[in-house]
Amino acid sequence: MTDGRTNFVKSGHLPTLLLAFLYFAISMMVWVLLGGLSVDIGDDFGLTVSQRGLLVATPILSGSLVRVPLGVLVDRIGPKRTGLVVQLMVLILLAWAWLCADRLSEVIAFACFLGVAGGSFAVALPLASRWYPPQHQGLAMGIVGAGNGGTVLAALLAPRLAERVGWHNVFGYALLPLLVTLALYIAFAKESPSQPAPKSLRVYLGLCRERDMLWFCLFYGFTFGGFVGLASFLLIFFHDQYGLATVTAGTFTALCVFAGSVLRPVGGYLADRLGGPWTLTVVFFTASLGLWAVALLPPLWLATALLCTVLSLLGLGNGAVFQLVPQRFRREIGVATGVVGAAGGLGGFLLPALLGLSRDVTGSYGAGFFCVGLVGFACLLLLRVAQRDWQTLWLAKTFHAIRLAPQALELSAHRRTHER
Repeated sequence: MTDGRTNFVKSGHLPTLLLAFLYFAISMMVWVLLGGLSVDIGDDFGLTVSQRGLLVATPILSGSLVRVPLGVLVDRIGPKRTGLVVQLMVLILLAWAWLCADRLSEVIAFACFLGVAGGSFAVALPLASRWYPPQHQGLAMGIVGAGNGGTVLAALLAPRLAERVGWHNVFGYALLPLLVTLALYIAFAKESPSQPAPKSLRVYLGLCRERDMLWFCLFYGFTFGGFVGLASFLLIFFHDQYGLATVTAGTFTALCVFAGSVLRPVGGYLADRLGGPWTLTVVFFTASLGLWAVALLPPLWLATALLCTVLSLLGLGNGAVFQLVPQRFRREIGVATGVVGAAGGLGGFLLPALLGLSRDVTGSYGAGFFCVGLVGFACLLLLRVAQRDWQTLWLAKTFHAIRLAPQALELSAHRRTHER
């Protein structure tokens, strides 16, 4: 086990891996910031539950749209330069919201442009992934993807800060970690020497028509979409369904989101060892059962336990999907990350909108959670169809190569020692 960890550390660039994680975590915190402030903003402007759901879902939708062009830009100018541009844009946006956004129309405009922060996904993962060989892709991508934990900070800190200084000033405080991250990113993050040559736009569009790409988009739309959608909406759910105070609801939300964040690297690790399809099978089946149980709206303690479990499984699923993506589309990883990430963002937009609509139309969140569970079960059935193609076309060959990679490294080291 120690040798495995040593090989992983030596096979890539650790400072870039850690900076990619930090950059993604802080960006995720900013991306779902409106979720932590949704109750305060909704009370100020008199919004209904479905309107609050749409407000917190708007940055997720715009983030899904911006990921594709950012993925293209990553393949054109490199992930580090793209990340610098994105971070500067987010800094300007937060400063504007802090100083100028006083009307509902301005808050909505801020929510639309806040999707730029969510586009960090299409930057951070290629920044780290290009440093690591196939046998360590799952773990490397999982570590960076654990930056989902930035959503915990938004749920935990934003309601508390809003209670003390007002929700406007929370945007000002959010500038501080962004500035620190930007300074570290400039100083220590590096581009991988193995940058693929830029491709024409026709190649990128052709990639979007690949059947495997559509499968990955669907599966990530459920796993990541479910994770970020719940991270944005659970504060509203706990506040409205169980009557919790805003700060307390934020604490419960942070607990559930934390469970999903820490397990993303585990999902990548399990997929490296046991295979991505096997990991996703467990995720889809168990998460669907958990969502159907939540649809019964059980007591608070049981609902919290179930949601922690569901988000943990979705975190595992996120890592498993992105263990598969770089194996299938390694040379186009920038655009592939952008396209798949966009599908995840789209799923994250639909979930809060669906739950809010369910509450306003039926008077209950149960129907919304039941429908999300149905989507997970459909993914389970479709995974069986997709896996048959993968086994015959590329998955078996790639998995065999990954299993043999450590032996190849040992043989290479032995030959070099013998030659000396």
